Amino acid sequence: MRTIAGFGTGGTMIDFNEEWKQLQLTRAPLKNSAHWTKKSARYDSKDKRNLYAEAFLDLANVQPGDVIFDMGCGTGALAVPLAKAGHEVYAADFSDGMLAKLGENMAINNVDSITPIKMSWGDDWGAYGIEDNMADIAIASRSIAVADLEGALVKLTRTARRRCCITLTTGTSPNVDPRLLKAIGVPVSPTRDYLYAFGILAQQGFEPTVDYIHSTRKDTFDTQAEALEDFTRMIDASNPSMPAPEREAAVARLDAWLSEHIVENPDAGMPDKKGVPEGLLCLDVLRVVSWAFIAWDTQIDSPY
Repeated sequence: MRTIAGFGTGGTMIDFNEEWKQLQLTRAPLKNSAHWTKKSARYDSKDKRNLYAEAFLDLANVQPGDVIFDMGCGTGALAVPLAKAGHEVYAADFSDGMLAKLGENMAINNVDSITPIKMSWGDDWGAYGIEDNMADIAIASRSIAVADLEGALVKLTRTARRRCCITLTTGTSPNVDPRLLKAIGVPVSPTRDYLYAFGILAQQGFEPTVDYIHSTRKDTFDTQAEALEDFTRMIDASNPSMPAPEREAAVARLDAWLSEHIVENPDAGMPDKKGVPEGLLCLDVLRVVSWAFIAWDTQIDSPY
C-alpha cells in the first residue's frame, strides 16, 4: 500500500514522475497544437461569465500589482479578467488558434497589458524571454498535459517569485465521466492525476495545498448517433487497449444507456458557454467535472 507521503512499503521512496511517465504510455497520445487550433474555432470571443475562472481566481490569492504568468492561457479565460483588474500578464500557449482568440478577447475587453507568447511546455522558455522570478504568480489552468510532469512543475516554479497555482483533474481526464462508464459496466482507471503533482511537490520540500473546483458540462447533440459517437471517446480514453469484441459490447451498452437518458433540449439553438448553438438533444442531467486546485509558495524551502 503506497501513501501520498511518498513512501511505499518498507520505506521505499516513490518516484512520482517516473510513475506519471509510465502512466502516459497507457493513454492516448497528447493533443498537439493543431488539435487545439482546430478546437479554438468553437470558442466565441464574446464576454461571458465563467464560473470556473471566477473560482480559480478566488483561490489564487492575487494581490494588487501582481505580475502574472499564465501557461496554457487558451483564449484568455484567466488572462483577460486579470488584465481588466490592472495586472500585467504574460500569456503563453502553443496554439495559433487559441492565441488568435486571445487577441480577439483583448480587443473586445479593451485591454493591452497582456503579452501573448507562442510557446509550449517542452520549449526552452528562456529562448522566449521567460526568466526566473519574472512574475509574482505563475498559473496553469487545466493545461498541464505533458509527459514530464516534474519538468513542467520545475519550469513553473522557477518563473514565480511568490506563488504557483495549477489545476489538474481529480480523475484520469475531464472528458471521462466515471458515473457514465460505471453505468455501462466499463472499468474506470483508479488513477487521480493531481496526486502525482502533489507528491512531486511535497517530495521537493514545498507545502502544496489542495482545494476543489466543480464545473458542470452540458453536452448537446442533434441526433443520438452523434451522442453515441461523442461519448464512445470515453470508452476509448479510459480503456485504449480494450479488445475489439469488448469495445463493441460496451458501445452497444452505451447506446442503450443513451436511449434512456437523451431528452429534448429546452435550450436548443441558444449559444452555449463557447458561443456555439446548442443541439436539439441533451442528457437528462448535467455532467460534473471535478478539478483539484493545487497551490504552493515558491520560496518555502525551494530546491531551485
